[in-house]
Amino acid sequence: MLTAQDLRGVIPALVTPFKQDGQLAEDSLRKITNYVLENGVHAIMTTGGNGEFPHLLREERERVARIVVEVVKGQVPVIACTAACSTMEAILLTKDAEEAGADAAILIPPYYFPLNEESLYEYFVEVVANVNLPLVIYNNPFYTGNNLSPALIAKLAALDGIIGLKQSNSDLGQLVEVIRLTTNKFPALTGIDSQFYPSLCAGSTGIFSTAACIVPGQIVELFNAFTKGDHKTALSIHNKLQNLNRFLDYDPGYVQPCKEAMEMLGLPAGPARKPLLPLNKQQRAQIRQTLVNLGLLKA
Repeated sequence: MLTAQDLRGVIPALVTPFKQDGQLAEDSLRKITNYVLENGVHAIMTTGGNGEFPHLLREERERVARIVVEVVKGQVPVIACTAACSTMEAILLTKDAEEAGADAAILIPPYYFPLNEESLYEYFVEVVANVNLPLVIYNNPFYTGNNLSPALIAKLAALDGIIGLKQSNSDLGQLVEVIRLTTNKFPALTGIDSQFYPSLCAGSTGIFSTAACIVPGQIVELFNAFTKGDHKTALSIHNKLQNLNRFLDYDPGYVQPCKEAMEMLGLPAGPARKPLLPLNKQQRAQIRQTLVNLGLLKA
């Protein structure tokens, strides 16, 4: 099982590849998993937002985790997203992830209904009490509508079984405040690619990255340069990759741009599952030109 000490580095938020008919593309998933492994990532996250968890059946989420675990063969930890609106479903999904062989689960707060801090705290308390896998908190208020404040995250960090944070709040200051409140003893990773280098400077231990599905080697290179104290190289790579990162934030959504870029590079991500629609011609042209500018495609 994953420990807090091991929660670091570059962790791709893996896409869930589909066939043209919308069914799970298992062979493609194996190829993509091997691709990120070969590029030196430190762990793999399955069925998160970039993995389109809201559009997956329960059995598909377990199947994806199981396939990735089988491919990884213990080389790096596998962290399965078990997000759900209800406490009961989150517990069931986390138990599925354990059965599939995942090393940890990652869990957003419930979404749709606005919840106060007491409800959010009790949600995580109850899940932790009823599962065996260690949990990573995943704060993504843009999509959930329920922000976990730095003070609440620090309170949750004291619970046995909670080992770290994926912070996908566009306010970098909230990540900085979490690090201050937990005296830099609680692994706090950004979930926003455009924040990677700045977050490392603030004390983050790594990133859950959408871009690492596309360019894992470059992002690992950035992390390695930073850990060696080579800030000049790390910042240079970050600024270069920002040309791609800007497509992977919030508008028009990050799943389709990620999958489009992967397909352009010959990685079999397939389409997004409906109701998500493909990018338009202009958007695809912009992504292609960015990949050309990065030297990943020929003009």
